[in-house]
Amino acid sequence: MPYTEAKEHAPGRLHAIFTDPYSAFDNEVVERRLHLRVALQALLDKPSREGRLVLRVLHGWANGEADPQSLGHSDHPLSQRGDLLPVVARYQAAIDEQQAPPREAQTLLAEPLAEAIAAAEARGQTIDTETRSNPAHWPSFERGLGLYTFFKVYHRLTYGEDESYRVARCETPEGPREIHEFHLEECEFGVVTGLEGDDRARVILLVHAGALPPLAAFVETMLGE
Repeated sequence: MPYTEAKEHAPGRLHAIFTDPYSAFDNEVVERRLHLRVALQALLDKPSREGRLVLRVLHGWANGEADPQSLGHSDHPLSQRGDLLPVVARYQAAIDEQQAPPREAQTLLAEPLAEAIAAAEARGQTIDTETRSNPAHWPSFERGLGLYTFFKVYHRLTYGEDESYRVARCETPEGPREIHEFHLEECEFGVVTGLEGDDRARVILLVHAGALPPLAAFVETMLGE
């Protein structure tokens, strides 16, 4: 079965605002800070006011590791900018006390991956060891493309990325989603949102635990100006 490429560098919500969002946030752009403030407002303001915004903090991968089983996360509702600070404090306290970071019971990749593989095998498809262990092969079975797309997003948010901005589109069990990634000198984060016109979907602000304090400062600075 041929693999299907993820729709990265796809048109998204910010294309209705910026002529070229892929260059709007580069360091040499004169109005960069204005562009960033407009982008954050467009992606986060309304979901926050409507109670649809969730902060998702990633942790568990380090030193090049990318095992789905090792990727942990915690979710935190955000209804106002000040909601970020208690999450920062909670993670810092875990570090100071040498405790495990907050973690949800369900996994972001391991459980959905196992379920997708089981469903494919139930339909008669053979999923070999290489396909199971190599994320680039996940698109060969149903729901695998979405899992592979998110795997790459989580990996870039954990280990960094050269491009300042990119957006991908993929299907999820909750419907089609846009994944906006910002890899800025201030911080790195992602925003998972519905397509343009979908104002009911939950919006997820993605950040690695190591980038949580600078993200909180960045959001306060950008939206507080």
